[in-house]
Amino acid sequence: MKLLALGAAAAAVAALGVVPGTASADELPTFDFSDCPAPPANADPGTWRCEAFVSQGKLTIHGTELPLGEMRLTFSEGRVNGEYAQVFGALRHEPVRVPGLAGTTLQLHYGGYSDFQSNDERRGELDVYATLRHPLLGKDCRIGVIHTVVHDDPAVPPTVLSTNPTTVHFGVVDRDLAVPATTGCGPLGRLVDRRLGLPSPSGENTFHQTTYVRYKPL
Repeated sequence: MKLLALGAAAAAVAALGVVPGTASADELPTFDFSDCPAPPANADPGTWRCEAFVSQGKLTIHGTELPLGEMRLTFSEGRVNGEYAQVFGALRHEPVRVPGLAGTTLQLHYGGYSDFQSNDERRGELDVYATLRHPLLGKDCRIGVIHTVVHDDPAVPPTVLSTNPTTVHFGVVDRDLAVPATTGCGPLGRLVDRRLGLPSPSGENTFHQTTYVRYKPL
């Protein structure tokens, strides 16, 4: 949920045509680059950087809003033999309580696929899955994989907050994602599905994310 993501290069950020904004140090999150993956061995020198995202997200399923809290994501991008390339780093998300399911928490995890190269049709794509935890649920209780394709959110346009280091704030939205039914939850899985309205087809759900991203040359 490109949970999501802004994968454009620094020149592309400038090409957004936005005027750099300002933000005090205490308004910005702390960026962590410890999960940055190294460039591949055949990377073009001087073209690679790491992007560290700090996001606040929410998922709405059939009109029921699930606040996701803070999500952190890192990946590296650059060129290999002159062609764009990227390497995923990590998705970190602390468990959050699930409305309507007392004592149940949900935690997002990387689902094995990402594409952070933006184009005219979308800002990026990401696969995630969610683990559900409750003493009465199966230990392998989960939702997904969920494939999200995010687009720019007109309500939160891209704003360059700093050029040294490059720091950008923006919003993304996916109004077309489908959310599958739970698996591995045991006898109470049907109850969880009923409470959450799962499975929920495309067009019935919305994912919103507001993000700060900072870039670090590699």
